[in-house]
Amino acid sequence: MDPYLNDEHIALRREVREFAETDVAPVARELDEQSRFPWENVRAMADRGWFGANVPKQYGGLGLDTLSYMLIIEELARVDASHSITISAHNTLGTSPILNFGSEDQKQRYLPLLAGGRVLGGFGLTEPGAGSDAGATSTMAVRENGEYRLRGSKIFITHAGVGEIFVVTAVTDRERGVKGITSFIVTKETTDREATDRVGMGHAPELDPFTPGVRAGKKEDKMGWRASDTRELILDDARVPAGNRLGEEGQGFINFMKTLDAGRIGIGALSLGLAQGAFDTAVQYIGGREQHGRPLRDAQGIQFSLADMATEIAAARQLVYHAAWLKERKQPFSIQASMAKLYASELAMRTTARAVQLLGAAGYTSEYPVERMMRDAKICEIGEGTSEVQRLVIGRDILRTAGAPA
Repeated sequence: MDPYLNDEHIALRREVREFAETDVAPVARELDEQSRFPWENVRAMADRGWFGANVPKQYGGLGLDTLSYMLIIEELARVDASHSITISAHNTLGTSPILNFGSEDQKQRYLPLLAGGRVLGGFGLTEPGAGSDAGATSTMAVRENGEYRLRGSKIFITHAGVGEIFVVTAVTDRERGVKGITSFIVTKETTDREATDRVGMGHAPELDPFTPGVRAGKKEDKMGWRASDTRELILDDARVPAGNRLGEEGQGFINFMKTLDAGRIGIGALSLGLAQGAFDTAVQYIGGREQHGRPLRDAQGIQFSLADMATEIAAARQLVYHAAWLKERKQPFSIQASMAKLYASELAMRTTARAVQLLGAAGYTSEYPVERMMRDAKICEIGEGTSEVQRLVIGRDILRTAGAPA
C-alpha cells in the first residue's frame, strides 16, 4: 500500500499511463527527430483537462491536488519528456502565478483560457545575463500614461512561440535591487496559426488586440525536449496596461521564487518519470536476451545494476511525493522541493545513461527510447535552478537551521 496514493490517484495514474503508451509512444521518436510540437496530442491532453489540472473548478480547471498533478507529469515523462514539460510549464509557470498572485479580474479573464487548454501559457524569467542569478534581471518597465513600457528579452522560454499568455518579470525600480522587480501578464499571437486552426485550440481571438511589442524569436535547436517549443520572448517597447501588472510593484521577485519552488517539484516528477521509463525499457530488454547461451537476466552484475537503479528510483519517488504532500497541506516545502529536484534530476541522468549501457549498441540507436531519454534528462539538472543552485539553497538552510537557537 502506497502511503501517498489513494484510489483516485491510482485511477488517474492508470489513465495517464494508458494515454502515454497508446497516443504518445508511437509518435515520440518522430516528433523528436523532426523537433515538431505535438499539437494533436496537446489537443487530446486539453480535452482531458490536464492543462488545468491544479486550477479550481470555478475557473474551468479540474481542481486536482498537487500529487495528482505530479502523477500526470511523471507518467507522461515515463514515455516522453516533451509532452510532460508541455503540461508542466503551462500549469506551473504560465498559469499558477496568475492563480496565486493575480487579481480576481485577471483570474476571470485569463484562467479559463489557460485551464481549458484554449491557449498555452509560459513564464518569462531567464535572460542572457540573468540565469541562475535571476535577481540580475535587466528588462526594464517604465510607467507612463497609465501603462508600462517593457524593453528587454527573455531566453529559453517554453511555449514562447506556440503560446499566447505569459507572465514576465521586469525592473520597475533599479535602486531597490530584487525588491524593484515586478511581474506582468502579456499576450501575443501563437506562431502556429495553421496548426491551431487544424486542431481547434491554441489560439483565442478574444485576446486580440494582443500586447503590442511582444513577439517570439527563433526556435532553439536543442539536445533534448525537442518536441517542446523553446524560443526567445522579445519585449520590444511592449505596451502593457497597468491592469496587467501581476500584484504590486516590487513583488515580482518573491512571487517568482515561490513559483520556482513549486516548479522544482514538477521537474523532480518529470525526472522521476524519465528514470522509471528508462529502467522499464532496460528490464524489458534484458528479460528477452541471452549471452553466452545463458539468459542475461541471470548475470549477477546485471542484477546488481538493476537493484541499484530500482532503489534510487524508489528514494526519488519518496522525495518527490513528500514535497508534493507538504505543498498540498500548505506546510513549508521549499527545501524539500530543492532536495527532490536535485536528487531526481541527477538520478534521471544516471539511470538513463546506465540504461543505454545495459542495452549496449542497441541503446545507442534511436530504435529504443533510452538514448532520447538520456538527452532529455540533461536539462533537468539545469532548468528551474541548476544542481549547483539547489545545493546552495539546501546548504544555506542546513547552516541557518544549525545556527538557530534550540
